Amino acid sequence: MKKKSFGSLLFLSLVLLIMYLPIIVVVIYSFNDNTARIPIAFTGWSTMWYQKLFSGRSGFGGALVLSLRVALWSVLVSSVVGTLGAIGMAQRTIMDKKHATKMDAAMEMLVTLPIMIPEIILGLAFMVIFNALGIRGNELRLVLAHSTFCIPYVFLNVKSRLAGMDPALFDAARDLGANPARVMRDITLPLCRPAIISGCFLALAMSLDDFVISFFVYGAGEGTLPIKIYSSVKVGVSPMVNALCTITMGVIFLAVALSRYLSSARAQRQKKLARS
Repeated sequence: MKKKSFGSLLFLSLVLLIMYLPIIVVVIYSFNDNTARIPIAFTGWSTMWYQKLFSGRSGFGGALVLSLRVALWSVLVSSVVGTLGAIGMAQRTIMDKKHATKMDAAMEMLVTLPIMIPEIILGLAFMVIFNALGIRGNELRLVLAHSTFCIPYVFLNVKSRLAGMDPALFDAARDLGANPARVMRDITLPLCRPAIISGCFLALAMSLDDFVISFFVYGAGEGTLPIKIYSSVKVGVSPMVNALCTITMGVIFLAVALSRYLSSARAQRQKKLARS
C-alpha cells in the first residue's frame, strides 16, 4: 500500500481547516457573553444567547414556526403534484412511445423551469402575480411560491426512478387482474418511495433555506427565519444568530448520524438474512 506523502496530508489539512474553521468560530461565539452590538471580542463563556433564542420579540421562535409550517405545506403539495406528474409522464411514455419524446422534453423543461430561473426574477414575478390576483395572505403566498420551486425536485427524483424500472412489472400486474389504482398503490408507489422521500427532503431544505423569493413575496411582518436573520444582522451579528446556527448544525449532524446508523443496521440485518 502506497504511503501518503507529507504534501498530500498538508493539503488535506488545509482544506479541512478552511472548511471547518468558520463553523468552529460560529460555535465558539455562540457562547460569548459580550453584549455589544457588534461583539467582535470574545469576553467570556455564557449560555444566555441560547436562553434568549426563542423568547421575546427579538427571539426567533415565531419565525422558525412560520418557516417550518410553510416548508411542511410546500413539501406536501410538491410531493403530491411532483409524484403524480412524474408517474403520469412515465405512463404516457410507455403507452405512446412514438409521440412521447418531444412532448416529454417540452413538459420536463416547463416543470424544471422554476429552478433554472434566477430567484430574484422568480420572486418579482410571484409578487406581481399575487398582487394582481389579490392574494393577500402572507402564509398562503409563501406556500404557493415555495411549492412552485419545490415541485421540480420531487418530479425529477421520481422520474429518474421510474426511468430505471422495468415496464414489465406493471404489465405483469395488469395481466394478473390488478386495476390501475391497485398497480399504483401496491407497485408504483412502494418502488418510488426512496425517490419520493429524497425529493421531499430536498424540497424541505430548499424551502427552509429560501430568502430571495420569500423576501419579495412576504408582506409586512416578522417573516420567515432567513428574513428574520437578515433583518437582525443588518444592525450587527448577534451571538443569538450563532446560537441558532449551532443548534441547526447539531440537528443536522444528529440526523446524518442517525441515518448512517440505520443504514448500517439495515445492511447488517440483510447480511444475516442472506447467511441464514
